[in-house]
Amino acid sequence: MQRPVPWTKRLRRRLRFELIRVAVGLASLLPLPVLSALGKAAASVAPFVARKTWHRTLAGLRVAFPEKSDEERVHLARACFTHLGRCLAELLALRRLDGTLDTLVAWPPESRAVMEAALARKKGVLYVTGHLGNWELLARRVGLAGYPANVIAKESWHPKLTQAIDALRASGKVHTIWRGRPDAAKRMLKLLRAGGFLGVLIDQDTDVQSVWAPFFGVPAKTPRGVADLALRTGAAVLVGACQRGPDGRYVLTAEEVPLPGEDTEANVLALTATLNAKLEALIRRAPEQWVWFHERWKSPPPAQPPDVSSSATS
Repeated sequence: MQRPVPWTKRLRRRLRFELIRVAVGLASLLPLPVLSALGKAAASVAPFVARKTWHRTLAGLRVAFPEKSDEERVHLARACFTHLGRCLAELLALRRLDGTLDTLVAWPPESRAVMEAALARKKGVLYVTGHLGNWELLARRVGLAGYPANVIAKESWHPKLTQAIDALRASGKVHTIWRGRPDAAKRMLKLLRAGGFLGVLIDQDTDVQSVWAPFFGVPAKTPRGVADLALRTGAAVLVGACQRGPDGRYVLTAEEVPLPGEDTEANVLALTATLNAKLEALIRRAPEQWVWFHERWKSPPPAQPPDVSSSATS
């Protein structure tokens, strides 16, 4: 039996939600250039007002880039916060971007062909990405282009905020399967068996079934769901991202990863390691566009983690 939530905590959550609702409502009225400027300004003060987040960012960069100097990592951390500030501005103006989304997010023919070929096999498609570039724009670009876009995500801390996110995605023809709900696994299997498309982010240490696989040379707790689903159903596995280029526009990429064989634990480990390697390569292209403040290596690995590094391909 769950313990009731104290009224003081409920009140804090309610006030927090109302503040977010009002702030988002006001911000969404501003032009995108103004929102972007505000996002950059917020990023510039982040090291001073969000000290824990700033130090976690630097800690993550030290793990991934031990060869860089402290000065280089500080510069990269600032660029990371600036990028996230711009992403927040784009999220607040998301519905207004729909008319220019084809211009804002380029989708090269070769990447689209990879997705279409995978969908044509009618065994389902698992598109693997991370909190890299702008993952919300990625899903929206796919959905508004007429593809059956679905994503798996964790519910937010407030039910009304979850509903708002759900509605925002749905307005871009993106449907959300909320992880943790009783019917989530059944819905994912049904979707794939019907030949659908499911976007999954696997770049965080979360409370789901996981394995340890190398990430920037260090064992990282990584969700195993994609490997399990692909090996059980034969669904195609694509890896890609929606990353910002020098001109400010994004580019949507997709690369298919061959399945290693039968549904065995060794192949789950091998496929997960390969996916981590592919994501790492994408992050290295534009390291300032990843969420370094997430504690990616917070869970200690088993005493003797399986050696799957030789199975991963870059």
